[in-house]
Amino acid sequence: MTSTKRKSTYWTGVRHGAPFILVVTPFALLFGVVATEAGLSIVETMFFTITTFAGASQFTALQLLGDNTPTIVVLLSSLAVNLRMAMYSASLTPYIGGAPLWQRAFAAYLTVDQSYAMSMLAVERYPDWDTRDRIGYFFGVVTPIAPLWYLMTLVGALVGSAIPAGFALDFAVPITFLAMIAPMLRTFTHIAAAFVAVVLSLSLTFVPFNLGLILAGFGGMITGAFVELVLDRRKEAGHD
Repeated sequence: MTSTKRKSTYWTGVRHGAPFILVVTPFALLFGVVATEAGLSIVETMFFTITTFAGASQFTALQLLGDNTPTIVVLLSSLAVNLRMAMYSASLTPYIGGAPLWQRAFAAYLTVDQSYAMSMLAVERYPDWDTRDRIGYFFGVVTPIAPLWYLMTLVGALVGSAIPAGFALDFAVPITFLAMIAPMLRTFTHIAAAFVAVVLSLSLTFVPFNLGLILAGFGGMITGAFVELVLDRRKEAGHD
């Protein structure tokens, strides 16, 4: 594989990650605004966003802290929201696990919904790529996302409440997740897991501290694992 080919996979990733600018910008702006309104200083807001780099987890922590939730619940809830990153990492390991340690360390930090989703789609789209091509593509996808996340968080923290409420920046959150998840619901297992998670999340709204979402996530994962097990057993039985 030539050096030119490897560079092209990185820039392919940059091009594929560029459209996420449209959702990262308002999402990061909103976080900066919400964080400062919750009482964090600009320095604290930036330290939070740079060290964590996980939008959903950051918003969860802020919301719970604003509700005077016990610290241990805030930590557990934030970790639970980010449990999907452990699954992302396990899923990515067969494809980029052979990269040098320093690259894997950066990839672990930069693993977000967008970089994971696009990388897994690339695995199917470009089966001839090797580990270096895939890690290059991964970093390419996240290149337009990470710096912009930091920058727009800073902008949001600086302007604070100056952004009119009518802008409704929070629209970016559900749109981002729908845009990434919908194309990936291609098997019965995926659909079953998503369906159970949605039903549980709506049914458990009465659970305090938004813990219903955590329970719904676990319910979806258990459902997916169970359905996959049943389907595998049926396949094995069909071969016998």
